[in-house]
Amino acid sequence: MENCFEFPEIPSEQLPKVDNGADLKKLPLEDLPKLAENIRRTLIRSLANTGGHLGPNLGVVELSIALHRVFSTPEDKFVFDVSHQGYVHKMLTGRWDQIHTIRTYEGLNGFLLRTESEHDCYGAGHAGTAVSAALGMASARDLLGKKEHVVAVAGDAAFTCGPTFEALNNIAESTKRFILVLNDNEWSIDRNVGAIAKYFHALQTSSTYAHIHEKAAEFVERIAGKSIRDIASKVERGAKNLLFPNVLFEKFGMHYYGPIDGHDIELLIKTFEFLKDQEQPVVLHVITEKGRGYEPAKANPMKFHGLGPYKTETGETPPGGDPTYSYLYGSHLGKFGLKDDKIVAVTAAMPSGTGLVEFQKVVPERYYDVGIAEEHAALFACGQAVQGLKPFLTIYSTFFQRAYDMAVHDIGIQNLPVRLCMDRAGLSGDDGPTHHGLFDIGYMRHIPNWIFMQAKDEDEFVDMLWTMANYNDGPSAIRYPRGAGTGAKPKAEPQLLEIGKAEVVADGTDIALFGLGSMFEMAEKTRDQLVAMGYSVALINPRWIKPLDTACIGKFARQCGLVLTFEDHTLMNGFGAAIIEHLNDTGIVCPVERIGWPDEFVEHGRPDILRAKHGLTVENAVAKALKHLPALPKQALAG
Repeated sequence: MENCFEFPEIPSEQLPKVDNGADLKKLPLEDLPKLAENIRRTLIRSLANTGGHLGPNLGVVELSIALHRVFSTPEDKFVFDVSHQGYVHKMLTGRWDQIHTIRTYEGLNGFLLRTESEHDCYGAGHAGTAVSAALGMASARDLLGKKEHVVAVAGDAAFTCGPTFEALNNIAESTKRFILVLNDNEWSIDRNVGAIAKYFHALQTSSTYAHIHEKAAEFVERIAGKSIRDIASKVERGAKNLLFPNVLFEKFGMHYYGPIDGHDIELLIKTFEFLKDQEQPVVLHVITEKGRGYEPAKANPMKFHGLGPYKTETGETPPGGDPTYSYLYGSHLGKFGLKDDKIVAVTAAMPSGTGLVEFQKVVPERYYDVGIAEEHAALFACGQAVQGLKPFLTIYSTFFQRAYDMAVHDIGIQNLPVRLCMDRAGLSGDDGPTHHGLFDIGYMRHIPNWIFMQAKDEDEFVDMLWTMANYNDGPSAIRYPRGAGTGAKPKAEPQLLEIGKAEVVADGTDIALFGLGSMFEMAEKTRDQLVAMGYSVALINPRWIKPLDTACIGKFARQCGLVLTFEDHTLMNGFGAAIIEHLNDTGIVCPVERIGWPDEFVEHGRPDILRAKHGLTVENAVAKALKHLPALPKQALAG
C-alpha cells in the first residue's frame, strides 16, 4: 500500500527528536509542540506497516511528553493501564528508532513489558490493573523510605473495572503521595457505556470542583445567625450534587483537579510540577482526543483503536477476505434472536471485537454491553438465566480468565444455562502473551456441569451455536479463533449436533489423528503426507472437549495403537492431556503424541513464525508419528 500522508505544517528537518528523558528536559519549551508533531508523524508512518494501537497513542502524545518532562524514569514509576497507549513512552525512553518494529516478531511488544526496558516498571495488556499496582509500588516506597514518584495513568474505561474501584477504596489509607491521571477520551475500544461514563462527561462539561468550593464558601460567609459548620456542610453537599451526582474521587479521599486540556503541553507541565509536591493522593482529570492529528483516526476511533496495516493517506485498510468467526457469530446470533425471543447477548465492552454489533442491529433491546467488567458480565448473565432467558456471554478467551470464579461458583455449581462464547481462543499473534487464548481448555474442562466444544470450520461453528441455543440442561462453552477459518460457507439451516459425539472423517489402522477446531486443517495435511508414505491413517474431528467422545477415543486407540492430537492451546492440561487421562483411567495402553503450545508464555509475532518456532507444523507432526510407526517396505514408500 502507498504510504504518503502529508504533514505540511513544519518541515521534517525542523522537528526535534529525543532519545531519553534527559534530552527532553533540555529542549526549549517552545519546541515541545514540534516534538509532539514529530512523534505523531513517526507513529502514523510506522504503524501503517505494522498495525497497532494508533488512535490511543495519538491521543496521549502531549500527556506523555509532559510526564517525562517533569518526572524521571526509571527512578519515578509510570504505570499505564492496559499499556496499549505506551508507544509514546517507548519512544521517549530510548526506543524511538525501534518503533517501526512494534508488534513484529523479535521487535517491540505492543504493550509494556518489564523485560523490554527498565523504564517499563509494570507490564499489562488487560484493563483495570494500573491503580492497584501503582498503589502497591507507592506503599512499598513509603515502607522502604524512598522518595520516587508513582504515577498511574488510566483511561476512563478502566473505571468500569472492579479492580480500579477496589484500589480507589484503599488509596487514602495506604499512602499520602500518589498521582492518578484520568485520561478521558470517552472510548475504550468502543464508546464507553454506563453511569461512570456519564459521570465523567458531567465533569467535562461542568465547572471544576475547586470553583464549587469557592462559591460554597462565599455563600456561607453571607449567612448570619446559623451554625457555620452546619451551613457549610449543607451548601457544599448541595453544590456537589447540583452539578454532578457524586464527587467520586473526594469520597475516596483523593483531591481532584481538572478537567484540563490534555493537549496543552505547558499547562500539563505546570500542573504536574504542582502535583508532584502534594502530600495527599491526587487525581488529575485530562481530556484527550483519540486519534488526534490524523483525520482518519479521529473520524473512526473504533477502527483505529487497534488495526492492521493501512494506507497513510486515507487510513484505508486492505479489503477483507472470508467473514471472520466474530462476524459470523454476531450475524447468526442475530438470526437466532429473531426466531427465539429468549436469546440475549452480553458483552464486556467488546461489541465490535466480538461481532455483537451485528446482533445489536437486529435486536437492540436484547443486547447488553456492561463495560470492562467481565466478572459482572458473567453474574449478569447468571441472573438472566435464572429468569428463563438464554444469555450468550461473549468474551475473549484471555479476558474470561478474570471471571473464572463465576464459571465455578455461579454458573457451574448452579448448573445455569449460560452460553459462554470465547472469541480469540488460541494464538492471538501480534498481540502477544497477554492476549493469546491458550489456557481456556485447561481452566474450563475440569469444571463439573459444563459442556465445551470447538468447530473445525465456519459451517460447523454455526451448527454449534444453534446447538447451544437449544441446549438448556446446563452451561455450555465454545472456543473459536481470531479471524476467518477455512471459508466453509454455513448451511441455510443449521443442524443440531449430538452432545459428545465426534466426527470420524476417515478410518485407518496405523495411526489416529485428532485435530481439534482450527488445527483440524493441520491434521488433514499431516494425514495426506502419512497416507502418501503408505500408512493407514484415521482422521477425527473431535468437536467436543467436554464431554469427550470416549467411545471413539477408545476404539481408535485400540485399533491403531498410536494417537496424535492437534490443538491451538498449551499442551499442559489441554485436549491431548484429556485423552491421555482417559486412556490411563480406562487401562488402554496406547502412546499419545501431541502438537500444541509449550508450557511458557508465547511471545508476539506472526502465527506462522511462532508455529514454526514452537513445532506446531505438519513436518513436526509427521516426525512425531514416524517415531512410533513401523518402517514400511521400500516399494510401499515408493508407491
